[in-house]
Amino acid sequence: MKLASVKDGSRDGQLVVVSRDLSTAHYATGIATRLQQVMDDWNFLSPQLEDLSQTLNQGKSRHAFAFDPRQCMAPLPRAYQWADGSAYLNHVELVRKARNAEMPESFYTDPLMYQGGSDDFLGPCDDIVCASEAHGIDFESEVAVITGDVSMGATPDAALESIRLLMLANDVSLRNLIPAELAKGFGFFQSKPATAFSPVAVTPDELGPPWQGGRVHLKLESVWNGQRVGLCDAGPEMTFHFGQLIAHIAKTRNVRAGSIVGSGTVSNKDWTHGVSCIAEKRAIETIESGAPKTEFMKVGDTIRIEMKGGDGMSVFGAIEQRVAQRA
Repeated sequence: MKLASVKDGSRDGQLVVVSRDLSTAHYATGIATRLQQVMDDWNFLSPQLEDLSQTLNQGKSRHAFAFDPRQCMAPLPRAYQWADGSAYLNHVELVRKARNAEMPESFYTDPLMYQGGSDDFLGPCDDIVCASEAHGIDFESEVAVITGDVSMGATPDAALESIRLLMLANDVSLRNLIPAELAKGFGFFQSKPATAFSPVAVTPDELGPPWQGGRVHLKLESVWNGQRVGLCDAGPEMTFHFGQLIAHIAKTRNVRAGSIVGSGTVSNKDWTHGVSCIAEKRAIETIESGAPKTEFMKVGDTIRIEMKGGDGMSVFGAIEQRVAQRA
């Protein structure tokens, strides 16, 4: 099934079930009003939502309405946790190579991860509001999951079973703020503004065969200012699968239902697949010619992030954002 949260003037929006083809939706009011309610009581509420989903997909729902991604908040407009990994080590290798930095051996066995702000996510069509272009605005096209409860010390296999929903993310980065923050030794903070998520979150079974081994084996498209810059395969080159990423968080603490875990920038060794962020494009330019040529995003720039299934239909709906100047 596919779920979304539509804007209703509240902080958490109104939960709706969305049809498989993303054309129609139905309010889930009689079952749950917010997605976090469903995460907290998944075993009881999700079967009821599944029944509603089947009715909707069969065209038998009397109160269905046209689904409009522009009216969507993030599926979870605010969450108890947002932890983003860097599971595609090709991205890390490229960025480090561009600045002549060695790749530590531990990176291949111990996932990189940071904890981002989860109190204020962006909807799929909300503007990326920036204080200054000088901050180096960059998009990052990613896959993300929403978990159920995970006990401290859970194995990757057990953690994998906790995945309730999948979605796409634009983990916006302010690249020019990152070096000084990392130099402090405490990691990202101001350099990681609000993250945006796809219109809908989907259950793993909705993906079918492309959901294998904790990875989504589909291509993630990034279109910047109307030009495709990336069509990267999200599956085989994901070094750490989602079960491993979740288990990494749970090594020393419990992970609670409604936690969101990101994959990090999707990246492929074959450069013909393009890139999922500007920083990687600049790294490739530096490796090839000694200096980056591509500038970061400007006010008025647009970014579209989407993943399609084998049938050519959008799985999660598209993230479509524009960079706007803070008033």
